[in-house]
Amino acid sequence: MASEQTTDVKRRRVFYIPGYDPFHPRRYRELYRTESAAQAKVSGYDIALKPRQGARYGWSAAATIDGQTTQADIEVLVWSDLVRSSMSNTIAGTYLQLIRTAWTYIASGSLRRLMWLRKGPVIAALYPVGMLIAQLLAALLAGLLLGNLISGVPEWLIGKVYALFGAQLNPNGQPWALIFSGLFWAAFCAGFVFVLRWFKSKDGKFYAYYLMHDYAHTAQDQGAYPPDLEQRLAEFTDTIANALTDEVDEVLVVGHSSGAHLGVSLLADLIRQARVPANGPALSFLSLGQVVPMVSFLPKAHRLRRDLHFLSQRDELTWVDVTAPGDGCAFALCDPVAVSGVAPEDQKWPLILSAAFTQTLKPETWKALRWRFFRLHFQYLCAFDRPGDYDYFQITAGPITLGDRYADRQPSQSRIDVPASRYTSMAA
Repeated sequence: MASEQTTDVKRRRVFYIPGYDPFHPRRYRELYRTESAAQAKVSGYDIALKPRQGARYGWSAAATIDGQTTQADIEVLVWSDLVRSSMSNTIAGTYLQLIRTAWTYIASGSLRRLMWLRKGPVIAALYPVGMLIAQLLAALLAGLLLGNLISGVPEWLIGKVYALFGAQLNPNGQPWALIFSGLFWAAFCAGFVFVLRWFKSKDGKFYAYYLMHDYAHTAQDQGAYPPDLEQRLAEFTDTIANALTDEVDEVLVVGHSSGAHLGVSLLADLIRQARVPANGPALSFLSLGQVVPMVSFLPKAHRLRRDLHFLSQRDELTWVDVTAPGDGCAFALCDPVAVSGVAPEDQKWPLILSAAFTQTLKPETWKALRWRFFRLHFQYLCAFDRPGDYDYFQITAGPITLGDRYADRQPSQSRIDVPASRYTSMAA
């Protein structure tokens, strides 16, 4: 809850960092538009969107909450082009990613350590592996059935013709054996490829290829950021540094899913480079549905572990981490610094909070969403029936800074802060 003495926010710059998402950022504007209207209706305030001026993608939100009006300029920090370029366009390439990624997590011992924390996100990580293997087996079975069917029909017909003339077909003789074998393998390949392509075309329902690409991107360098992502992070850091020179009251960075650990790194860079003005706007970081351990537990995630250690003790910002046990795709209530084994003695951040879906959503809403795992992973960006002290739209467009809002808030009692990573090196 907010403290008694708060700083009124008249203008705010918000930077949203999506997770591993190949789609155009307009989907986040539409999500914000529809869900902010729904939350405003529930909570009794006014909020309206309008197009944002500028070359980069975003929108503006004007909100009147508790009699105070706030203007928020919201921008999406886009890296969807890097996501698309990391996705294999071929079926064979995706199965090769499966082998490499599974080997990275299993051979390094990271998978076993991750299971100590939360089984939900580990199951989510194993899901594309199991689903792709099941699809491969289904394709093999379809190929065998079609091959036997196609090669068996002409053999039966030719046998009948031979019988009419009093001769007996020798299917093992030349040239019939070659003909039947060729028909079998042609039909087998056709059925095998058709089924695999069908599954790939339906991945909007299965999410096997999408998730496989996600985990493969994380594991491709065993936790180290690839050069193109490092370059994009540097660009993001420049953007936020420029915003801190604007006449605004708060600069808020929101990192969702994989965007959470990207937010950690760019903010660590920002502070190391001394680009946070002493008398500038409040700097805030809200991480939502984070999957930090999926990266920080890998052998070469030295950079991320170093950034976690550094950011967790800084006075230049407020860092609040919100997850929910009902989100099976996030490491719910896991302190990303502590579980990664890099917590300093004077750790200050993050403040670990639970969105508590079972309490903040009506029973009928929770029942409708409970098994929609990917939808629940985005619930942090959506309206709640009983929002409590977590309201995404008040945080991003309301009159109170993140630090003031949670100044007196204690961390969730169910937080997990036991070191679990095998790899804790922060070597440069």
